[in-house]
Amino acid sequence: MNPAKIRAVENVIRKVWPTAVFYSIPAPSGVSDMPMSDEETLRGAANRARAALAGADFGIGLEGGVHEEPFGLVLMGWAVVMGADGRLGIGGAARIPLPDSIARRVRAGEELGPVMDDILHAENTSQKGGAVGALTGDLVLRGHSFETAVAYALAPFIS
Repeated sequence: MNPAKIRAVENVIRKVWPTAVFYSIPAPSGVSDMPMSDEETLRGAANRARAALAGADFGIGLEGGVHEEPFGLVLMGWAVVMGADGRLGIGGAARIPLPDSIARRVRAGEELGPVMDDILHAENTSQKGGAVGALTGDLVLRGHSFETAVAYALAPFIS
């Protein structure tokens, strides 16, 4: 029920289907609060999409996480769209390396959202511009990153 994720999905859906009826529901990810790999993050997005599909034409799930790369820990995310007809779309958000001071805390078991809140002396960073917004000076906001992922995930349904 994250407002940044809801806006991202709605913004993309409205571009494709302006008259679509849109519902957001709480959908459990079934993964850890701080997914630590592409595989876990993608599984969380798929679990959310599956839960959201009940009684709808499409179920859309988003999950943000981190993944260890040779050069460090990166912030990333996945979007999954499941169609009632069984089709599946998957799209990835852009990746950005986390500064070492943040990556250390996440590797030690802290969730990124509260770490960012602590560093920024803010509340609910993850529901606003997110870590990506803070790291890019608001050039890219969390919602924008997820909009791209949702657009990619919709490709099998619109092309």
